[in-house]
This record gives sequence, C-alpha cells and structure tokens, in this order.
Amino acid sequence: MADITRRLGLRHLRSAPTAHIRHHKNGKLAHDGPGLSFWFRPLSAALSEVPVDDRELAVAFHARTADFQDVTVQAAVTYRISDPAAAAARLDFSVDPDTGVWRSAPLEQLSTLLTESAQQHALDVLARMPLSAALAEGVAAVRERVRTGLGSEPRLPATGIEVVAVRVVAIRPEPEVERALRTPARERIQQDADSATFERRAVAVERERAIAENELASRIELARQEEQLVARRGTNARREAEEKAAADAVRTEAEAARTVALAQAEAEAARTVGEARAAAQRSWLTAHASADPATLHALAATRLAENVPRIESLTLTPDVVTGLLGRLGRGGGGVGAEAGADADAGAGAGGSPGAGAAADQGARGSRGSGGGGHS
Repeated sequence: MADITRRLGLRHLRSAPTAHIRHHKNGKLAHDGPGLSFWFRPLSAALSEVPVDDRELAVAFHARTADFQDVTVQAAVTYRISDPAAAAARLDFSVDPDTGVWRSAPLEQLSTLLTESAQQHALDVLARMPLSAALAEGVAAVRERVRTGLGSEPRLPATGIEVVAVRVVAIRPEPEVERALRTPARERIQQDADSATFERRAVAVERERAIAENELASRIELARQEEQLVARRGTNARREAEEKAAADAVRTEAEAARTVALAQAEAEAARTVGEARAAAQRSWLTAHASADPATLHALAATRLAENVPRIESLTLTPDVVTGLLGRLGRGGGGVGAEAGADADAGAGAGGSPGAGAAADQGARGSRGSGGGGHS
C-alpha cells in the first residue's frame, strides 16, 4: 500500500520498490514505474498500484477419482505480475488518493482466476485415475498437468500474470477411506513387527540355549579337571607316603644298625674290661697266694691302719680301768693279750667298726692264703 501525506491541498505519494505506480493526470500518464515518489493534485489524479513481487497462492479443492472416491488436493502456486500495464488495464488496481488503499480487491480476483484454472486441470487428471493410483502417483501427475495447463492458459498472459512455480503438497482421501486404506498397511506393519518380535525371541532363546550349553560344557570340563586334580593329588599323596615309608624304613634300619653296632661295641668294651679286671684279680690273687703269711698280716694291718679313722678323744670308763688293773695283777702275758683285745673292742666301740671288720677280713684272707699255700 502506498504512503500518501497531505500538504496544503496537495498530496505526496511514496511507494515501495515492489509496487508499480501508474499516475494519470487529466487522462494522460504522468508517472509510471516502481518505487516512485511525487506530488499530485487529488482532484485531477488517477492512481494505480500494481504489486510486482512474487506471491504465494495456497490452493485447496476437492476432486473425484475414477472409482468415485473424493480426495482433497492441497497445492501452492507461485506467481507474479510481469506486465503491470496489462494488469492495471484488465483489473482494477486503483487506489484512493487520500488513503492509498485499493478501491476494490484485485488480488482476490487473481486468486480466483488461478485457483479455478489449477482446479480445472487437476480435476481432469484425477478423474482418469483410480484412488490407489491417485494416492501413489497423483502428486507428480497433478503438478505437471497444472504447471503445463497454467502455462498454456491464454487469459493469464493477457492479464500480465506469469506463473513461476506449481507445488502439489498432498492428495488425501476422506478420513474414513484413509483409515480403511491404512488398516492393511498397519496390519502388515504389525505382522512384520510381530515377526520381528518372534524372531528376536527365537534368537534370544537360541542364544540362551547356546549360553546354557556353554555353561554345561564348562561345568563338565571343570568337573573333569577336578577329577584329574583329585587323581593327581591321590597319586602325589600315595607317592609321598611311599617315599616317607621308604625314608622311615631306611632311618629305622640305620638306627637299628647303629644300635646293634653300639651294643656290640659296649659288649666288646665290657668284655675287654671284664677280661682286664679278671686278669688283674688273678694277678692279685696269685701274688697273695705266693706271699708269706706274715707279709699278708702286715699288709692287712697296713690296710687297716689306712682305713682307721682319726681318734680325737678316748673315753675310759671305770669298768675298763678296773678290768685292766685286775689283769695287770694276774700276769703280764695274759694281761697284754687281754689288754690288746680290750683295746680292739674299745677301738671298735669308739667309732671304727669298719676297722674291726677290715681286720677280720684280713685275718680270714690270711688264713685262706695260708691254707692255700699249705695245700
């Protein structure tokens, strides 16, 4: 829409670069072109504003296929006014000189013209196609037919309209028919999904079976290895016991041999010692048997003297003194022998019984030796 301002009974128009302005003054063309700016008198001016930019026209209409099914066609037509003078001559693009607003609705007329032309060509194509073909191949066929038909339409170039592009967005049947058409496809998709689910479950079961078989094989192999391990441990234990028994036998034999050797050595030593003692005893007896009895008595006295303990004190009782005095009065020899006997008795009673016993043993030895020599 052009921008018009007022100044002292005059008007100033300023248009956009995409708007073609035609200014007639008193029936003559004064200004013609896009993006103009000029002053004019409203009483003598006739203004037309023709848009020259590309415009999008959304087209939606119903059609019927060869099998009598209603479909809805959604398309879009891109167009522009390539000849503003022809468009301004065929359609009313005049604007109010005071407000710059179109006096009529020229773009609606263009939309109606394009929509009816496109619908005519689309209906001609869809009427020869069944519903399935229209849904599968109708978009390309309708687009090509509409583009060709609009390009060959004689009224459009005469009006200064150029079709830039044609797009068919969709061809859709009625909702009930669309649901009915979707049902088989959905069933097939559901069947495929079920088949995929069953196959997936079968694969899962097969894999689980393979896993179970692998686990069972692993357990069998583990049991076999454990059996081998137990057998090996038994063999090792048996071998260890045999080796230990052999070692114990060797050790026992060695200890027995050592004990026997030690006993033999001890017996040999005892025998040697006994023989030596016997030889010494024989030599001693031989020496005493060949000795004079007086010598033996002397040796016995000497041994007795060696074994007599030390006399620290001597106690004489009145009975002993009286007996000694009586013996002295009766005679010297008898007195001496009795004194000696009493002395021996006193010595034995005084604390040396061993000496008396040694003397007796010496006397018996002397007698034995004398008897042996006598014989």
